[in-house]
Amino acid sequence: MDGKMQAGGFLRVETAHSGKEICDCQKGEKELLTENELQLSADVLVIGGGPAAAWAAWAAASQGVKVIIADKGFLGTSGAAAASGNGIMAPSPENWDKVLSERYRVGKNLANSRWIERVIEKTWLSLPLVENWGYRFPKENGESVRQSYYGPEYMRVLRKNLLRVGVQILDQSPALELLLADDGSVAGARGVQRQHHRNYTVRAGAVVLANGGCAFLSKALGCNTNTGDGLLMAVEAGGELSSMEASNHYAISTAFNATVTRGVPFGWASYSDEAGNDLGGYIDGRRDPSFLPNALLKGSVYARLDKATPEVKAVIEKSHFISFLPYKKAGIDPYTERVPVTLILEGTVRGTGGIRLTDDSCGTKVPGLYAAGDAASREFLAGLASGGGGPNAAWAISTGQWAGVGAATFAKSLGTQANERVARPTGQAGLRSPTVGKTPSPSPASETFDSEAIVRGVQDQMFPLEKNYLRTEQGLLDSLAKLETLWQQVQGNPKQDTVRDVEFSRRAAALTAVARWAYFSALHRTETRSEHIRMDYPETDPNQRYYQATGGLQKLWVRRDWITEPQSVYATPPVQTTQTTPSVSKL
Repeated sequence: MDGKMQAGGFLRVETAHSGKEICDCQKGEKELLTENELQLSADVLVIGGGPAAAWAAWAAASQGVKVIIADKGFLGTSGAAAASGNGIMAPSPENWDKVLSERYRVGKNLANSRWIERVIEKTWLSLPLVENWGYRFPKENGESVRQSYYGPEYMRVLRKNLLRVGVQILDQSPALELLLADDGSVAGARGVQRQHHRNYTVRAGAVVLANGGCAFLSKALGCNTNTGDGLLMAVEAGGELSSMEASNHYAISTAFNATVTRGVPFGWASYSDEAGNDLGGYIDGRRDPSFLPNALLKGSVYARLDKATPEVKAVIEKSHFISFLPYKKAGIDPYTERVPVTLILEGTVRGTGGIRLTDDSCGTKVPGLYAAGDAASREFLAGLASGGGGPNAAWAISTGQWAGVGAATFAKSLGTQANERVARPTGQAGLRSPTVGKTPSPSPASETFDSEAIVRGVQDQMFPLEKNYLRTEQGLLDSLAKLETLWQQVQGNPKQDTVRDVEFSRRAAALTAVARWAYFSALHRTETRSEHIRMDYPETDPNQRYYQATGGLQKLWVRRDWITEPQSVYATPPVQTTQTTPSVSKL
């Protein structure tokens, strides 16, 4: 079914019927299906399809409210978690204090010990539920070992459980914008359904954004659905972001199949240059996470997993089997042959920045809007360091539940008339032409912008190590100027002849917006700390103990949110340290 965009934005199918305006949606539990728009209502709408979204939907449903979850892909197979295995930060109680201490120190005095403890405890208590739902953890001496999960099976179990508790799942249905009521509270969202070639609207009393971070379409495994949509939606609705300077996380991968970013096997590799000269790459017997970025800036780097013992081989091939698929397909023995390696940008997916949380229930500045998982800033858990792997998995489980319960509680407080509120769509760039309601501009201003060209322009600024890894004031200013030009382009007329056009135009706007926020925040933090590297400010400044909130659409802004809580007993000494290298994924 082909269609054209109507003046107010989104797809219009040429039929004798027209969909109702947002303010006239059906009331209560009724559903209206027209030939060009699906209109639904719920108490809580969850946007996303990974672990955080699934946990949020389940937690909300457990409060006795109606829940709809909308995923850009197929819930259970899309996203980073479903693509492979992952560790979980879920130590047994006797080890909680040790893990809390380690996480706080990694956060370099910006993490929050109370939040770390909350995450550890909630995750530990939640994993038996997964087992009850049908997931089989390995056993040792008759006891379940709940320290990691196999992504495809984990997500299959979570999906099955959502259906069991009555959650309505909208697959292949990317949400594109939020709805706001007259009082500024969230009232639902709108999007498109790829397979049905139509729009949809979900009216809801509360919304949870759990649709991941932004990896800038770098092809990192499972991350191509993570394009920053939720961050743009939140800011358009009045929300804020935080710690966006920690958005430059890179992960190791083979260069000949640059997508699988599981780094654990490379902990047993020897590294060499083009000529075969040994490059080292280890500190006290452990892989130096700063080695590879610096080495790649000088030339090609090759790795051979020749340090792996037979015992190590057995473990890593079982727990990180997907890492070995590229070798098998290419007919390469990674233990005896050298392979070229590279770094892939994972951005905020395994970085830290995201939507700013304002309370323990993962609420945001917008009433009724909650955030969880990678869509939310993980600064409380990791400071500006990466929480990739086990910590982020625990963050998804815990924040998903807190956000789901918080959203359900808020929705209940609105009463039975919540979905009768007058609401307006908030989406702007990439969705609506600036000439809507005005006299059309003459050509060429009325021409549609090229979404693919916008994406390539953003990637040109975000992918290179010399721009996003080795940050300097002049480099950031140069990139921001180019990104500003791209932002002005996405203010123009989006191409919206088909559902895919709508999605891709909006995606281009989201990628551009996230890149601007990331570099603008990086420009204003004048120190080097964890993921954030400033070559012109190579020291960690103990006086910069604050989070950076950011936002703005046409005009960007940054605010320092000073951390007033006393430093934890786990804090590192408040001395200046020189650090010129960021963390690299060890997954």
